[in-house]
Amino acid sequence: MSNNLNAVIETFATISENFKKLQDLSGEVVEAADIMVASLRNGGKVMFCGNGGSAADSQHLAAELMGRFMRDRAPLAALALTVDTSALTAIGNDYGFRDVFSRQLRGVGRAGDVLVGLSTSGNSANVVDAMHVARQMGIRTIGLTGAKEGAMTPLADLWLPVPSTMTARIQEMHIAVGHTICELVENAMAPVE
Repeated sequence: MSNNLNAVIETFATISENFKKLQDLSGEVVEAADIMVASLRNGGKVMFCGNGGSAADSQHLAAELMGRFMRDRAPLAALALTVDTSALTAIGNDYGFRDVFSRQLRGVGRAGDVLVGLSTSGNSANVVDAMHVARQMGIRTIGLTGAKEGAMTPLADLWLPVPSTMTARIQEMHIAVGHTICELVENAMAPVE
């Protein structure tokens, strides 16, 4: 076997083991969905934020709730604080990149909403600040991170640390956890009749 083939086999084995370990977070995944469902049923919304790949995951998961995940149903109030380039660049320019999520949150967030902060390190300053502001505003916080505790951990009402410290492996599990939560939320908000 070539070195490349061995590397691929080893990578897939690592991914497989990581996904098996995700079962340890099953209770927290159900709790995250319950938090979102309670907010949505009371007229709240679910907001997501993150940087880089976590920004992409934020808009992906918001779209799953706003659009559809597995089946047709009414839209669910969800948005990503990562998608408005005018807001991101204006806030970044006028106040600093650290404020790009917290300032938006102050504008659109309300008590009873939910903020999901995604950060592979758990230390992204702009996500940490958004979670801090969310707690001040009465917005429930869910932290989706890698295995290590970070600055987000004490600011999360619910912390979901996936079992890896490698960015790529963390992001793979974040989308799996996010999809599972979306499925649970969709089933609760639009049960099959």
